[in-house]
Amino acid sequence: MPCRPNKESGKVCDSCSEYTPVSKKILIIKLGALGDVIRTTPLIERYRKEYPNCHITWITNYPEILPKHALDCIRTFTFSDVFIVTKQHFDIAVNLCKDQEAAMLLSDCNAIEKCGFLWKDGHLSIANPASEHKLLTGLFDAYSKANTKSYVEEIFEICGFHYEYESYVLNVNPELQHEWSRIKDIAQGKPIIGLNTGAGSRWPTRLWPEENWKELILLLQEAGYAPLLLGGQDEHERNLRLRTQTHAIYEGVFPLETFIAICAQCDVIITAVSMTMHIALGLGKSMVLFNNIFNKHEFDLFGKGEILEPESGCDCYYGAHCTREIQCMKDISVQTVLQAIQRQIA
Repeated sequence: MPCRPNKESGKVCDSCSEYTPVSKKILIIKLGALGDVIRTTPLIERYRKEYPNCHITWITNYPEILPKHALDCIRTFTFSDVFIVTKQHFDIAVNLCKDQEAAMLLSDCNAIEKCGFLWKDGHLSIANPASEHKLLTGLFDAYSKANTKSYVEEIFEICGFHYEYESYVLNVNPELQHEWSRIKDIAQGKPIIGLNTGAGSRWPTRLWPEENWKELILLLQEAGYAPLLLGGQDEHERNLRLRTQTHAIYEGVFPLETFIAICAQCDVIITAVSMTMHIALGLGKSMVLFNNIFNKHEFDLFGKGEILEPESGCDCYYGAHCTREIQCMKDISVQTVLQAIQRQIA
């Protein structure tokens, strides 16, 4: 189909005054997990700054989370899209996934410059020297525990940049945000405290006890706040029980775009390291973050929150099963969380 300038004024490419040449063709491979896709989006702003008029293609398993207004092309990890990507030519191709299929995709791409992780000699390898640090922190606990760089700082270094606190970019639907502002009416003008009661099924060691959530809700209500229960299908039964026991606000399980709109209504969000954490950061929300099994330096809250960890420490670094008789997350008291929330509100 002819383009708009041709339709409106008969312009053709050789003499068109509306054409801006592409400065760089850039490919970003970040398939998952969903939270990791969100916290990779600061690269968009930086590439736009470094290469004005660049063309950015992103291939992912979660196209619904990516900001459509900020990218030129969004593709999924399907045969047709992978076929198209591998037949194109790019100036820069970046893979920030250590999964075998993503590494193989970068190896198969036609690009002048490659960054991140590729597949070489039958195993995962690095495409450039700057990627070695991030590879080693994933292979050896000692390297990982000694790391003092945030995830975003690390991926910027992989791409040859110094991180300057570029922000997350979310696909936010303004119509849904307006629709779900009715939660503020339900809250009757009280500050809304979003409580993400789960942490995903992969890392059960991150869970705060359900009885603690119940006690926190009752104390928040007593203090004049409106608790709003958040979560997905994994948290649904727990949230239903908590709603029945405390009458906290809970609207149910929704698609991702709607969930983002609901999170946008919160004044403060309480969550473990999870997708909700990344959404809260993308929305610029104040946050109280539970952390036990990860290196806290990995998470940059952009000055809008605080991290709570068990006082006794954690013996299960990057572990899915607790080695203690009493799980360390029980060390984080309800009063400690309540005081943190009050500091964020203040």
